[in-house]
Amino acid sequence: MASNDLESWLSPSRAALLVYDMQVGICHQVESDAVIARVGETVAAARAAGMRIAWCRHQSLPKAWMGAFAVRMAMAWQRTDDPAVVEPWFLRGTPGVEIVPALAPQPEDFVFDKLTMSAFEGTPLAMALRDAGLQALAICGIAMEIGIEPTCRHAADLGIVPILIEDACGHGDAEAARRSIESLRFAGDTIVTSVAEMQAALARIAPGRPNGL
Repeated sequence: MASNDLESWLSPSRAALLVYDMQVGICHQVESDAVIARVGETVAAARAAGMRIAWCRHQSLPKAWMGAFAVRMAMAWQRTDDPAVVEPWFLRGTPGVEIVPALAPQPEDFVFDKLTMSAFEGTPLAMALRDAGLQALAICGIAMEIGIEPTCRHAADLGIVPILIEDACGHGDAEAARRSIESLRFAGDTIVTSVAEMQAALARIAPGRPNGL
């Protein structure tokens, strides 16, 4: 299908929803209340329409496993020039790794962990999408300029159509997030939409199922 028709690509038989890094330890670093609410609306619409929902969580390597790259990135995030003071913020089993309580995944959802910015690198996401016969991935969450843009680009490189739910994406830096969205629009391989447009499209696809409209 060579089309940008949102309704066609959002069909539950063609697309899943990915909720990116809506974790306690990430949400508390940014202004996330409004994003949590919009992500909640997005998840509710997807679930009501019968879409599969995946949740990714960022994790840190234990300090003994942090090599040069991991230490360098941690130094940048933790605003330090001293590698000795770096601490892994997102260790498995710690509260900061968990999805915020307001967005608790359901048993039928797919929750997976990652070390990278792209939700595809080193994870089972691409295999799961292929095995389910899905060709598109709607994306929302935090943060636009850090991990969501790379995930959209990686999806396109894999032949998976990325659908960005723009107003359900948070950021750490507003200007950087704006540049990310402009860049994705310019490249043209990401369908950029909104929560309201997604809700309306899903309501047309499954008119007998409530989407909160």
